Amino acid sequence: QLQLEESGGGSVQAGGSLRLSCVASVSVRPSPLGWFRLAPGRDYEFVARITSNGIDTLYSDSVKDRFAISRDDAKNTVYLQMNRLKPEDTAVYFCVLGGLGMDPGQYYYWGRGTQVTVSS
Repeated sequence: QLQLEESGGGSVQAGGSLRLSCVASVSVRPSPLGWFRLAPGRDYEFVARITSNGIDTLYSDSVKDRFAISRDDAKNTVYLQMNRLKPEDTAVYFCVLGGLGMDPGQYYYWGRGTQVTVSS
């Protein structure tokens, strides 16, 4: 079974940065990749997506201009660079594979998540 494993989460102060990584157990070359997050008391929220060729990216308005998604197919890895973090970014972040839009139901595979905590 395909597995996704996130890493790089942690606790930072507002205004700081984190770089999340997600490694897949199989080649990700033909697949779009993305990130969702889940905060307490909220539904899953779309964060970012990148197409298989790495050219087309899509971001939530709440993270646009602060976050950047990228991929390294040689390492079967997708990244999320998060800058100028805000307390409202606090959530569990999940990497996903297999979709193109903002609906979590479009993505076939999910990692187990990594916690990001931003203090004020």
